[in-house]
Amino acid sequence: MAATSTLPRLLPSGDSAITVEYSRDIDDAANRSVLALDRALARAPIAGVTETVPTYRSLLVHYDPVQVDFDTLSERLLALARTPAEATASARRWRIPVCYGGEHGIDLEDVAKALNTTPDDVVARHVAGNYRVAMIGFTPGWSYLSGLDKSLHMPRRQNPRLLTPAGTVSIGGVQTGVQCLAGPSGWHLLGRTPVRTYQLHRNPTFLLEPGDYVTFSRIDAAMFAEQDRAAEAGEIVAELAA
Repeated sequence: MAATSTLPRLLPSGDSAITVEYSRDIDDAANRSVLALDRALARAPIAGVTETVPTYRSLLVHYDPVQVDFDTLSERLLALARTPAEATASARRWRIPVCYGGEHGIDLEDVAKALNTTPDDVVARHVAGNYRVAMIGFTPGWSYLSGLDKSLHMPRRQNPRLLTPAGTVSIGGVQTGVQCLAGPSGWHLLGRTPVRTYQLHRNPTFLLEPGDYVTFSRIDAAMFAEQDRAAEAGEIVAELAA
């Protein structure tokens, strides 16, 4: 049954939040419903709602229980979920450069061996993908992308690394992603991008938004170094399709 064929489940999350759950699986249809509800709340704010956090399959709605109670808010959320989503502007399409393999993608060769193919073939498959930003989370700017080719699906690492480089582009399970800041990860590191999806003093602070589309292009180490310097200075080195 399609994730959007029934109304979402509403689950209490402590005494001041509701989880609006559209699916228990990673599902693009469910994610579109999550983002549609988030946009609906932004267009028609409900008194007492203080923050919304969209994820792959659910929307976490924080609220002030002094202003609105669980039952009343639940009814309002279900009413919005029943309302057909309004048409939105065309999604932005980004082209993000990546330097694959070597010191920039230390797991590329192991991934190729695990998939019984070559590193160049793994890169070709990854570059050929048309990805969609499903959510931003874990650390600032960490962009989770759906649309990974099934031939690149593979379990996450058994032993996660405590530290992986900023700008890492990796795969894990059925997903690929762009990691902005250095941090821990159990995913497989294919390469690095000079693009900062999060930069505190830049406008915009966050480059990618849920619902955007992403493709990757392969660059060499010299180009990475050049674009990395430009990005550090605040330049947006990703290309935005017209």
